[in-house]
Amino acid sequence: MSAKKLIEEAHKILGEYTLSSDHYSAGSVAAALLTSQGNVYTGINIDIACGIGFCAEHSAIAEMLKNRETQIEMIVAVSADSIRPPCGRCRELLYQVDAKNIHTKVYLSEEHYMSLDELLPHRWKPRAG
Repeated sequence: MSAKKLIEEAHKILGEYTLSSDHYSAGSVAAALLTSQGNVYTGINIDIACGIGFCAEHSAIAEMLKNRETQIEMIVAVSADSIRPPCGRCRELLYQVDAKNIHTKVYLSEEHYMSLDELLPHRWKPRAG
């Protein structure tokens, strides 16, 4: 699958979703990922009070995990007008879900990506023992 197609998959679910308050939002960012088994999973962000929302990447990863997959070949997050790099929390989640994801292609534009390894050079590692 090309980066362009993955970006198109993310754009399909992008949009504002109705929540209980005008102060809350969902869907202003959407993510799509391609697994090592060739499946595409998507997700949207939820931005609500008290910091209890989550990023679109988290939502897409949850969908992937529900299908018993963990290895991600490529991932992209989009807003209405741009491609968004993953935040530090998302980068750590990608790695901690499966250490092999350190080789995941993270798209920063349609033509340019960086590996998760490049984006997360000093990753968290559990203490031995």
